[in-house]
Amino acid sequence: MRRRKRNPNLTEEERVRYARQLLFPPLGEEGQKRLKRAHVVIAGLGGLGCPAAIYLACAGVGHLTLVDADRVELSNLNRQILHWEEDVAKEKVFSASRKLARLNSKVNLTPLAERITPENVRQLIQGADLVIDGLDNMKTRFILNEGCCREGIPFIHGGIDGLMGQITTIIPGQTPCLQCLFPHPPEARRPFPVLGVTPALIASLQVMEAIKLLAGFGKLLTGRMLYINGETMDFSFVELQKNPKCPICGGAR
Repeated sequence: MRRRKRNPNLTEEERVRYARQLLFPPLGEEGQKRLKRAHVVIAGLGGLGCPAAIYLACAGVGHLTLVDADRVELSNLNRQILHWEEDVAKEKVFSASRKLARLNSKVNLTPLAERITPENVRQLIQGADLVIDGLDNMKTRFILNEGCCREGIPFIHGGIDGLMGQITTIIPGQTPCLQCLFPHPPEARRPFPVLGVTPALIASLQVMEAIKLLAGFGKLLTGRMLYINGETMDFSFVELQKNPKCPICGGAR
């Protein structure tokens, strides 16, 4: 889809659409304008990426780039809420972009049916203000983490397993990167259990972080990992440390 030129000011229609969030003083009209000017890349249109895309579009983020090379499978439908029965076997980015365009026609959508690789990652995210991690494997997350570090783009990591979830906000040059946190990536486990409510919760928190970061207010999950155990309803934080020998960010401030 071609990116449309956007008026940097809010239209009367946008003031009506976003009226309830404009009432929130830390956001206000200036914050809403920042959201309108923002470009967010959503890497993965699965259990995390679908609800994240919905709420970013609802919030009025002006440009969303959707990146995913996979096609919809029947087993996706318990959690990947932008994909419906009639979308099985269709490419996820086009399934998602069709729904998002109907939800908010003013948002620019760029669907990219591509697999993220070391060779193309920087091109896929270049020029973005923020990247949302909607991926389901650490190998690709590490590629995305490195691309964001090289491009200086904030990266909101989210991960889930069953009723467990985690989230942190990574800002290159300021916080530990994903490689700092997981110097030895956990062994891949496919398939892993997922209840749809878990990615919905983590994705909602990712979007909350995204709105704060893009609009410039609030305290972010920088240097902290939030862990959620939905089975026991325990929420806990862990302070994160840079690895001075990290091969990606070098622990540099």
